[in-house]
Amino acid sequence: MVVIDADCHIVGEGSAKGVDHGSDHRSPDVWLKTLGSAFGSAFTKHDPQDVVAISVDGTSSTILAVTDAGEVVAEPMMYNDPVTDPAIVSAISDNGPDTSAAHGASSGLARSLFLQSSDGCERLVHQADWVSGQLSGRFDLSDENNALKTGYDPVARCWPDWLDATGIDRSKLPVVGEPGSVASSASGALAGRLGLRSETAVVAGTTDGCASFLATGANDPGDAVTALGTTLTIKLLCDKPIFSPESGIYSHRIGDRWLAGGASNTGGNVIAAHFTSTEIAEFSKGLDPLTSTGLDYYPLVKAGERFPHNDAAFQPRMTPRPQDRATFFKAILEGITAVEILGYRKLAELGAPKPKTMRTVGGGAGNDAWTVMRHDRLAIPFEAVLSEEAAMGTALLARKALLASPSPSS
Repeated sequence: MVVIDADCHIVGEGSAKGVDHGSDHRSPDVWLKTLGSAFGSAFTKHDPQDVVAISVDGTSSTILAVTDAGEVVAEPMMYNDPVTDPAIVSAISDNGPDTSAAHGASSGLARSLFLQSSDGCERLVHQADWVSGQLSGRFDLSDENNALKTGYDPVARCWPDWLDATGIDRSKLPVVGEPGSVASSASGALAGRLGLRSETAVVAGTTDGCASFLATGANDPGDAVTALGTTLTIKLLCDKPIFSPESGIYSHRIGDRWLAGGASNTGGNVIAAHFTSTEIAEFSKGLDPLTSTGLDYYPLVKAGERFPHNDAAFQPRMTPRPQDRATFFKAILEGITAVEILGYRKLAELGAPKPKTMRTVGGGAGNDAWTVMRHDRLAIPFEAVLSEEAAMGTALLARKALLASPSPSS
C-alpha cells in the first residue's frame, strides 16, 4: 500500500504477506486480513481520516461469485486457475471476435461462465472489484482494465452483444467505469474498520499489471516499460489500441490512451533454470555488454510461446551451447534482449509508435551489465522509474480523481 499527497510525494507505505494471515491464497478472508495489516503499516504517522480518495488494483481475471451484498458463495478462481470444461472455452472461441482478450481457458469470461451457476450467485466480480466493494458497500462496479478479459469492449466501452451467445448472464456482470474515475464513497464495513471517512472517494482501480506501468511514471505515447521478472513483459503507451491475438497482443484503455503489449515465456525463469544466484552475480560482473557472443538464442525453458509469437508449439533455440558457462549466460541475456526488441518491433508493425523512452522494472533491472547491453541494442533513452510498487500506480489513479474534482491533499 502507498499513500501519497497531492504532489505525488510518498508519505506512507505498508506491505504484508498473505501467508502470515493464512495458508489459503484463494481465501478472501486472507486478502482482507493482509490488506488490514498493510494499511496499518502505511498509516503509522498519518490519520486515515485525512484520506480523500482510495483505489485498489488486483490480479487480472481473478473472479468471485458473490451475492448482491458481497458474500462469497464459491471458491474464487485465481488468475492462474484454468477452466477445464471444453464447452466453455468453445462457447467463447465460437462467438467472440478474434480481437477480444476474453479467449482461452484462463480468461475472466471463462471463469465467470464456470462460476455463474454457483448456488446463491447474484454477481460476478473481479478481485479488485470485491475489495473495493468492501470499502464502498457496492459489489456491482468494476473498471475497464479488470473487465477486459471478461469480454468488455474497451473501444465501444460496453459489454458487447456477442457475450449473450456464450451463455453468460449479463445481469450478473458489473457496471464498468474508467480507471481513475470516482465510483462510490467509503461507506462499506471495511472502510469503517480502517478508520476512513464515509466521504472518502472510492476510485475505479485497475489490474496489477497496469498499476505497475503507471507507477513507473510513464505517461506519454511512446513511453515503454519492460518488466524483467520471471517472464519478459513489455508495455507501450499508444494513441490507439493494438490487438493481435496471433501475436499475443492486446490493449488496455487508460483514459484516452492505450496500453499495448504482451508477455513472453522467456525471462528470468530461463536464467534460473541454468544458473545459481552466485553464478549470475559472478558472470554479470565479468560480462562485456558491448560485444556479442555471435549466438542467436530464443531462450525458453520448454516449448510454447505467448508473445510475440502466440504458438503453443514454438520451440526454444539454445544451441550451439558453448563450453564456457559465462559465455552461455551472456548468450541467454542476448537472446532475451532480442525477444524484447522483436516485441517492440512487432508493436510498431501493427501501428504502435516506436519506443521513445524505456523504463525497466523487475529483478533484471538491477543487473547493470544487462542494462548496458539493452541500452546499446535498443538505442533509446532509459529513464529512471518513479516507483516499482504497483500500489503507487493505483495511488496515482486516486489522485487523478482528485484532479478532476479538487479536494484537500492526502
